[in-house]
Amino acid sequence: MTNDEDIRMTTKDVAEQPRYMSSFRLRHSFVIRHSSFVICLLALIFALAACNSSKKLTKANVDEVAEGMSKKQVESILGPPTTMDTKDFVLLKKTIYIYAQGKESVTVVFKDDKVQSKASTLSE
Repeated sequence: MTNDEDIRMTTKDVAEQPRYMSSFRLRHSFVIRHSSFVICLLALIFALAACNSSKKLTKANVDEVAEGMSKKQVESILGPPTTMDTKDFVLLKKTIYIYAQGKESVTVVFKDDKVQSKASTLSE
């Protein structure tokens, strides 16, 4: 190679570099923009899921729970319990659902998977 060819290659490389760099920048900004969108969408989905899974305890909701209801019926009204305790005795199964909301709580006692009793400290 002569010096002229070296100069032409260098000039060619320099001329192509901005195209490569601009292509990289376009791809990079596209990825960032779309990944930001996906992250925001996932955050929204998780926020909505959290809102649906933990229903607000109200006296009206607790009053809907009646003796003889199944666990599924209670969970459809009050949502999933904060804590749950199950005791299997020889002839019966006793489950206690505790719903805590701040300092207030609701306790639902199931006997053989049916509501036996409920107690509430809700002030409403």
